[in-house]
Amino acid sequence: MEYYQRTKDYADSDPSIHLLSNLDGIGNVEVNAFQSVATVVLQKSLREGFGLTVSEGLWKHKPVIGGNVGGIPLQIENGKSGFLVSTIEECVDRALTLIHNPSLAFQMGAHGKEEVRQKFLTTANLRNYLRLFSDLAGRELRPDDQPILLGRTG
Repeated sequence: MEYYQRTKDYADSDPSIHLLSNLDGIGNVEVNAFQSVATVVLQKSLREGFGLTVSEGLWKHKPVIGGNVGGIPLQIENGKSGFLVSTIEECVDRALTLIHNPSLAFQMGAHGKEEVRQKFLTTANLRNYLRLFSDLAGRELRPDDQPILLGRTG
């Protein structure tokens, strides 16, 4: 907590620094708003599971810079939807690259949104399950197949 307070005191002395934390009552609505208007989303974790923040940022058409740990590399295609970094210096360098190259940031954001659409949305998971079940049942699933109605006979 002491490090947080020192960081907060420093940030308070510079109007261009905005420190956001759950300690200040920042909730889902605020996080969504900040991500939506951001140039880049940072998720510089030292340890992380899946890290939903990464997919949330990508879904909002933003490039994401994330720590090269845990489940973050599953979501960020390094150099395509954002950057994977190991040090603070790399993070700063990549953030400045995106800030100074809006077209690159836009391109990465578009790629990231499409990756989330194809890999992580519920509809993508449903598609994957349907393919699995079709394979297990020994028949090919076609795009024009009608849905299976469960609980009906005849």
